[in-house]
Amino acid sequence: MAERDPAARQATDDARGAPVSPRETPARAPGDAPSAEADRSGEPIGEHRRSGRLVMSQDIGRKMAGDPTMTEDRKLLEPSKKPAFLNTDPWRALRILAEFVEGFDALAHLGPAYTVFGSARVNEDAPAYAMAREIGRLLAVEGYAVITGGGPGVMEAANRGCQEGGGLSVGCNIELPHEQSINSYVDLGVEFRYFFARKTMFVKYANGFVILPGGYGTMDELFEALTLIQTGKIRHFPVVLVGTDYWGGLVDWIRERLVSEGKIAPQDLDLICLTDDPLEVRDRLMSAAHRQARTSVRSVP
Repeated sequence: MAERDPAARQATDDARGAPVSPRETPARAPGDAPSAEADRSGEPIGEHRRSGRLVMSQDIGRKMAGDPTMTEDRKLLEPSKKPAFLNTDPWRALRILAEFVEGFDALAHLGPAYTVFGSARVNEDAPAYAMAREIGRLLAVEGYAVITGGGPGVMEAANRGCQEGGGLSVGCNIELPHEQSINSYVDLGVEFRYFFARKTMFVKYANGFVILPGGYGTMDELFEALTLIQTGKIRHFPVVLVGTDYWGGLVDWIRERLVSEGKIAPQDLDLICLTDDPLEVRDRLMSAAHRQARTSVRSVP
């Protein structure tokens, strides 16, 4: 039987998330210039941080050739020369598809859940950590799973509280230049290369968002959720901001600039709830869940 074409074999391996051996190199086409040692996807080994479920150590970039800060998102979005585009992007599309399939498969039977966002850069003594832990516990007691980004800080706290409340603790981790490992309080963890695939899971499997103090990533999730709700791309679910002192200035700016200048409608402010009380977080989420349930019943023919 004829040996399978290497490109077809590579596409199959990528789609399955097969582990990659750093010693295997792809066959070069006639006329190709010699290149640095590469993995089976044709990428320099130093740029390869994860293949499927494979996770490399934090100092791998210093031990291998290449740029240790090169993530899969960056490879996809940065412009490339025509030959590289033809050789790599079609197979990268299969990896993207495989990542969605893995996420859908892992979370399909999750049940009702809420996603909790917040900074990875807080320690166990921070007020935001204690708040997230209590919110995670309260949601678990009510029978909800808790989804986070799977990392440290607020994410760890919410996962920890969920476990303490007897709930299912989920972490959707992301490949970063400085490796972010899944925290020890995650029951079900899913690794992602691409932010857009990971963000889809946060929205698809959540009944609402709880957003504690955080940085750019937290703000990204906040405004993406508000945009999807405002434009009707997803059903209206609650977005609760926790920390009036932290978020109050942002909400005031939205009111004073965006609303007053007609950039958004006054009712768009109603998409946000602001509180400092974990019990109010729980009650607002439960109230929204009951409204959603009644709406679903009415919509059944």
